[in-house]
Amino acid sequence: MMPILRPVEARDLAQILALNEAALPHVNSISRETLEALAAMSCYFRVACVDSLVAGFLLAMREGTPYSSDNYRWFSKRYCSFVYVDRVVIAPAYFRRGIGGLLYQDLVLKLSKGAPRIVCEVNLEPPNPGSISFHQSMGFSQVGQQPTEGGKKQVALLCKSLAQ
Repeated sequence: MMPILRPVEARDLAQILALNEAALPHVNSISRETLEALAAMSCYFRVACVDSLVAGFLLAMREGTPYSSDNYRWFSKRYCSFVYVDRVVIAPAYFRRGIGGLLYQDLVLKLSKGAPRIVCEVNLEPPNPGSISFHQSMGFSQVGQQPTEGGKKQVALLCKSLAQ
């Protein structure tokens, strides 16, 4: 069944939080309050639903957002215009069914004012080879690395240039 992509609604937040927590350590743990704050900063926050269940979500923000993430700040120092994917999470039952790709394609279509690039990070330590492979297949290239969480993690900083 093809997923339906739509904006996040309040009724989705519990499922989004559950998906997020199930994806640890590949994404950071967040509270409902933090998720709501991220949603308020976002330029894109959509879910992919299958049979009314949230099968995945993508949350992104533009440059100039007052976001304190080390990775977001890394990109802010290097690029004047970008869309930062803070998190993309797919439920394991829906891995390799194209949902991540659909969310990224939709993100590109929905970009207001256009952006020359999409940026994100993927864990190198602890390793997340599935996400690295997925992002490479989507045209992302590594543009840097940095330790996060006091050295507990090492991330690859990725960028995908968009034709304008």
